[in-house]
Amino acid sequence: MPTAPPPIRLVLVEDHAMVAEAIDLALGRAAGIAVVAHAGTIAAALTETARTQPDVVVLDRRLPDGDGIAAVGRLTAAAPRARVLVLTGEANASVAVRVVQSGAAGLLVKSSRLDELESAVREVAAGGAVFPPGLLPGLLDRLTGRSGHLGARLTARERETLLLLAEGASIGEISERLGVARNTARNHVQHVLGKLDARSKLEAVAVARREGLLD
Repeated sequence: MPTAPPPIRLVLVEDHAMVAEAIDLALGRAAGIAVVAHAGTIAAALTETARTQPDVVVLDRRLPDGDGIAAVGRLTAAAPRARVLVLTGEANASVAVRVVQSGAAGLLVKSSRLDELESAVREVAAGGAVFPPGLLPGLLDRLTGRSGHLGARLTARERETLLLLAEGASIGEISERLGVARNTARNHVQHVLGKLDARSKLEAVAVARREGLLD
């Protein structure tokens, strides 16, 4: 008899306990999928991903210690064969572009049914990509340059800096949250201002909101 293929090994990164429990229960019952670790922060996700070397990481977009999308590159560096599926409360073309540029394999809104999540996990594990169909036209426009997109100029660290600016964080707070020196944090802020053609932190946040970079 042919041997059954090994299960898809999955790390679940979700900080809301009820959501994590529901996803864990659904995927745990699915044939051929094994949830090998849980994490509620980016830091824990990096540790568990490096430790377990999963096939798929299901990653919440907003986590207590930062932006999940900005952490995709670090997760795939920790586990090169892992494919990342980002979960988000709301999605638009700007978010989808960020997911593609981060190297993640897909984006799924949290309002999706659990069977849709299971299908998405199987799809990305098989090498495919998953995005909400309604976002594809806008996503393709932005990726092919038919729509101007300031966010494409920002690095992952600059995106994290921008999100902190939107929260009203000071240079000292940005330095602490990103784990960098104050001068480095100040440089990140200046790079964000320059790339968004803004003269102040307040204007940078206003431009970011207009362009959908904070969605």
